[in-house]
Amino acid sequence: MTVTTAATHELGPARLRAVRRMLDAAFEGGFSDEDFDHALGGVHAWIEDEHGIAAHGSVVMRRVLHRGRSHRVGYVEGVGVRADRRRQGLGGEVMARLERVVDGAYAFGALSASDEGAALYRARGWVLWGGRIEVLGPGGIVPLPDEEDSTFLRPAAGARLPDPAAPLTFDWRDGDVL
Repeated sequence: MTVTTAATHELGPARLRAVRRMLDAAFEGGFSDEDFDHALGGVHAWIEDEHGIAAHGSVVMRRVLHRGRSHRVGYVEGVGVRADRRRQGLGGEVMARLERVVDGAYAFGALSASDEGAALYRARGWVLWGGRIEVLGPGGIVPLPDEEDSTFLRPAAGARLPDPAAPLTFDWRDGDVL
C-alpha cells in the first residue's frame, strides 16, 4: 500500500476530479462543493489502486484564536475511504501522513468528525475538545455549540493542547465553518 502526498497544485485537474468523485461516493452525496473547496490549498495524502482513488485526506492551514493569540492550525479535511476498501487500514495510513504534516508545520491539529469517523481519530490519539467552539464571522463572533461534541484536536509533537477553559475561535469560511 503506497500513500502519496502532494500539495493541491501538484495533483492536477484529472486527479482532483478523481478525488472529488471518490469523496462524493464515500459520503453518499453528502459532500458539497464547499466541503471540497475546504479540502484544497494544503497537503493531500491518498492511496490509489487498480480502481482509482481508494482513500484520501488533506490538511489545510486555518487560523484559530485562543487566549488572545492567533494559532496556525493544521485542519484535516476530506478524509474518506471508498466503500469497497473500508476497514482495511487505509484511513489510518492516510491519517499517519497528515499527522506528520501537522507535527512539522502547525501548533496543533483540528478536525470535525462524523459519528462514523470519530473512532478512527480517537484510536490515533486525537482528543475531543472539551471547551467552547466559536467562529469569527463577518458580523463578529458566533458560538457553535453543535460543533463542541465533534471537534477533535491533536497536539503537534512536543506541544500542549489549548486550555479548554477558553474558547477556540476559528476563522470564517463559506459552507460548514468546521
